[in-house]
Amino acid sequence: MIVYNTTYTMPVNDARDFVIWVTQSMMPQVEQSGLLSQPRLLRILSHHDQETECFSLQFEVESTATLHRWYTQQGAALQQELTKMFDERIVGFS
Repeated sequence: MIVYNTTYTMPVNDARDFVIWVTQSMMPQVEQSGLLSQPRLLRILSHHDQETECFSLQFEVESTATLHRWYTQQGAALQQELTKMFDERIVGFS
């Protein structure tokens, strides 16, 4: 089992909308695929910049091959949706 983590950073003003989108849209869609499971969205508290928020979004996945299949089938489209909603205000790295 692998933990697939993406860490996001964003302006404080976008954090609430980001959390709503992730928990009500993204996480359910990802779980529906059946390829990733056990979603967790965690706020990172060690961040020192008071103008931004950081979150860790984690899923469990069986293998890197399964992760690649999920990304090509669904993940890239979700990333485009996130970019469309928040433009370049949210930055993430996996």
